[in-house]
Parts: sequence; C-alpha cells; structure tokens
Amino acid sequence: MKIYTSGTPEADRRLDRIINRGLDYTPEQLHQVAAIVADVKKNGDKALERYTRQFDAPKLAASGFRVTAAEMAGAAKEVDRSFVKAINRAIGQVSEFHAMGLEKTWTAEPRPGVVVGKKVTPVDSAGIYVPGATGGRTPLVSTVLMGAIPAKTAGVRRIVMVTPPRQDGTVNPHLLVAAKKVGVHEIYKVGSAWAIAALAHGTKTIARVDMIAGPGNIYVALAKKIVAGTVGIDMMAGPSEILVVADGSADPRYIAADLLSQAEHDALSAAVLVTTSMKVARAVSDEVKRQTTGISRWQIARKALAAYGAVFVVKSKKEAFALVNRFAPEHLELHTKNPEKDLDQIRNAGAVFLGPYTPEPIGDYVAGPNHTLPTSGCARFASALSTAHFLKRTSIVSYSKAAFLSEAADVMRIAAVEGLDAHANAVGVRLEEE
Repeated sequence: MKIYTSGTPEADRRLDRIINRGLDYTPEQLHQVAAIVADVKKNGDKALERYTRQFDAPKLAASGFRVTAAEMAGAAKEVDRSFVKAINRAIGQVSEFHAMGLEKTWTAEPRPGVVVGKKVTPVDSAGIYVPGATGGRTPLVSTVLMGAIPAKTAGVRRIVMVTPPRQDGTVNPHLLVAAKKVGVHEIYKVGSAWAIAALAHGTKTIARVDMIAGPGNIYVALAKKIVAGTVGIDMMAGPSEILVVADGSADPRYIAADLLSQAEHDALSAAVLVTTSMKVARAVSDEVKRQTTGISRWQIARKALAAYGAVFVVKSKKEAFALVNRFAPEHLELHTKNPEKDLDQIRNAGAVFLGPYTPEPIGDYVAGPNHTLPTSGCARFASALSTAHFLKRTSIVSYSKAAFLSEAADVMRIAAVEGLDAHANAVGVRLEEE
C-alpha cells in the first residue's frame, strides 16, 4: 500500500478517487438496467427465465424459481452442527439488538385538548436481496440475517428472499437453513437487476413487495434506484470500504488483517489507513504485502488495494478525524489508546469499531448491529439498515372544540397569506357555529 502525506495535492487526489469510486456508473449501464426492469415489468416470468438461464442457471425454468419444502428439508441435512451453532448465536444477538431499537406507536398531549402522535405500522411485505455473485458462488449467509431479522422484528407479515441460483439451479444449503431460521416466508432463485424488478413490479410467480432491502453490485444498485418510489428501498449501497485510524500504540498485524477483510470483497473495495505514526504506516504496508499471500482471494484484494488502497500519515488525531468525517466511511475502526473518547470526534460513519479486539468481521456476523451500511460518503446523511426501514409512521392529530377555537384564527391567517381560501374556509365554517 502506498503511503501518502496528508494535505498534499497527491494525497487529496487519492482520497477523492477513493471516496467517489463507489456509485459511479455509465449511461450505458443505467440504460441497460432500465431496459431489464422494463422487460420484467412487461414480460414477467418469461424475462426472468431468460436472464436467469443466460447468466446463472442454464436449465432453470420459471416453474423452478421458488424453493420448495423438499429443498428446505434437504438443505437442513447438508449443513454441519458447527454452522448451526454459529448461526444460532448470530441470530440471537442480531435479533436482540434490533428489538432494542424498535420504534413503537406513541401519543402525547402537548396542549390542553390537543393529542398528537405517531402510529407505527410495519409494511405488509418486504423483499430481501442476498448477493451470491454469478452462479451463486459466494453465498452471503450473514446478509440473510441482516435483512430478514429487522423485517421480522418490525412485524412484516410477508418476507421474500431472492438470491442468484447456482449453475445447477439450486441454492446453497447454508442460505436456505439461515432463511428458515430467521422466518423468511418465500425464497426465489433469481438474482441481479431482474430480481429487483420482479420484487418491485411482480410477476406470475413472484408477487410484488412494498420494501426492498439488501446490498448488491452496481446492477442491483441501479435497479433499486430505478424502482425507488414504486417501492421503498433501504439505500444505494456501493462497494465495501474500511477506514482505520491508528496511533503509535496500534498493532500493524491487526490493521493489515482488517484492511484485507474488506479488500477481498471485490476490486472496487476500499481499504484505507490514517495514522499519526510513520512507523505504523510502514509496518502496516509491509504486513499487508505479507498477509495478502495467505488469503484465497488474493488477486481480488491486490486489485482493490492497487486501485483504492492507501495509507495517509497525518500530523495529529484532529487531522485524522477531519479526514474521517470527509470520507464518511462505511466501516471505521479506531486503533487508538482511548477509542471511546475519540468516538466523540466522529460525525460521519456507517459503523464504528472500537479497540484492537473489535475487528470489522465481528460486526459482519455476530455483534448485533446491522452490516448493511451506507457507503461512498452516504454516511453523511444515511444510516444502517434497521427496523425503521420496514416501518411506516402515520401522524395522529386530535383537537377538542376548545383547542380548535384557540388556534383557529392563526390557521386562517396563514392560509390567507398562502392564498388558500378553501383551507381557511374549512376552519371558518366551524366558527359559524359560535
């Protein structure tokens, strides 16, 4: 990893390149995805079958899209006890976290005779997209949990999962076991942009949903962008990214390992170290080279690091935190002497991991908070996937006659300024009773 001195033109250019890489797309890509969405909307299962056979499972027909009870039962026999133990722990802890943040209906009486509040109601149905790469080669079991658990906790009555099938038309059994354990109601062997289109518009096989959540590649992200408004979406999630802030007390081995944990995702992943110590910077750079040779996805990691990896050496922690807030990273690790105190300086980040024994993968799997996070600087205004994404908030207003009379004149005055006579009349007609 190349080392940059923060504040130099070269460092600024590198940082901007990394920040702006995520949701870049070409007009051709947008046009291609728009055509796919329109095709699925018009032709339904026929379009889904065509795309699925072309890109994922050459022999899979629409009649085989939905995972059957027999397939679910077979999957349970294929996974080992250690996986079941691990997934049970993850489900329990992720469920506990999301239950703690569940928003509930509330009312209040801020003034005599006036009741206001919010009625909190879950959406009726939600679609969870689970990436698997072409042919389902990388089944992200954790994404099943992170999408379905907050939906279930929110009270969604119909939870649908879509994921790319393997070449033989099956779904990885670990995904199916996880889906059953978290209460997914329907599972379909459909991936990419056409899966998002099916969830948004519906087909004969897949009934439409109200909300779509889950990460994916640029084609999935663009499809979500196109259907947003037709259905709700969680966010436009781009490639993964990690930023580590370290002082002289940090262990270079840990930092290098954590940077590689994200660089292995794909060639667009970003891995950045910001440190006040040149000694740590050099040691981490060396460790990354050494550790890269020991991972199976080393080619992907090297491409990512070459394109979007960097080490920035800063003069102070104040400068480090300014860089963090400018980046607004998806994952932020604080390898400093007092990470809890340093947390106060962070305004923009998807998730923050404190101290040397809180590597980012802990958050991916078992800690509890959601791992579907805003990327590409979107942590400036967006938040992690949560129960809130699956809830609607309906305002409640109730006035007694006395309360109405005490505020009527002000309502009519504002309506008059806006030139909305009927608004004023809706109040005035009630005053005629007096």
